[in-house]
Amino acid sequence: MFTRMLKLRLLNVVAPAYFSVATAVTFILHFCLFIPTIFPNPDTSLRSSTTLHMAAFLFLMFNALGNYIMTIKYPAESANETAIPVCSPHCSDKVDAHYLLNGRHFCKLCRKVIFRRDHHCFFTGNCIGNKNMRYFIMFCIYTSCTCMYSLVLGVAFLTVEYSISFENPLTFLTLLPFSTGYFFMGTISGLQLFLVLMLYVWLGIGLVCAGFCCQQVLLVARGQTWCQMQRGELVENRSPWRANLKDVFGARWILGLILPVQTVETNSEDTDALKQD
Repeated sequence: MFTRMLKLRLLNVVAPAYFSVATAVTFILHFCLFIPTIFPNPDTSLRSSTTLHMAAFLFLMFNALGNYIMTIKYPAESANETAIPVCSPHCSDKVDAHYLLNGRHFCKLCRKVIFRRDHHCFFTGNCIGNKNMRYFIMFCIYTSCTCMYSLVLGVAFLTVEYSISFENPLTFLTLLPFSTGYFFMGTISGLQLFLVLMLYVWLGIGLVCAGFCCQQVLLVARGQTWCQMQRGELVENRSPWRANLKDVFGARWILGLILPVQTVETNSEDTDALKQD
């Protein structure tokens, strides 16, 4: 158990650092390679396209980073409970969290009591609950869109700069193994191999975030959390799905779709506990 906790704590440090580095690399590639190469010395006809691509990328990146910060800024911890419970050595719950009562969990990584805990997000370094679930979902949506947009521009860059044709669907599937072999043979540069690797990184992160976002929205609509699913609890949904979504996304949910701002009024924990139980 000690080894597992050590690995989880290490992941809790490595994951945010990985996200920060990937974000910085993506930003640099867009403005130092992709845009200047795809739109070199834009004239009047191309200037609007260049501006549109830059504005679209900045909009996606701004919302992804903004919701990432909001997820950390509004933690799901219980403000009225500071005591740290002691878990029994024979606790049947998972090593990272211990179920208490009334929708409360003690997270062993955060060392805090979390209200209506869904899961612990290693990329943000804190737990996801009712207070920051909306920001986390929007973070997943915009991260997925940013990665997919970067993937498209990366493919366009490789097509323009290295004359790689992606008309055949098998080209993308075989691009990484062929590029790795050509790199060790000295045929291609390290930059080209790095760009190919980034294509697969963006694809992987984009698909994972999209799938995870769909799962979270479904759980929210059902009034359920991931912790309850792991413990095998079947929650009787006393509220319609519209009310459950409004409880998480707030009445000004449209504003939250385009700006990383607070759209949910903080309810009292006693009221939320009644909804949970």
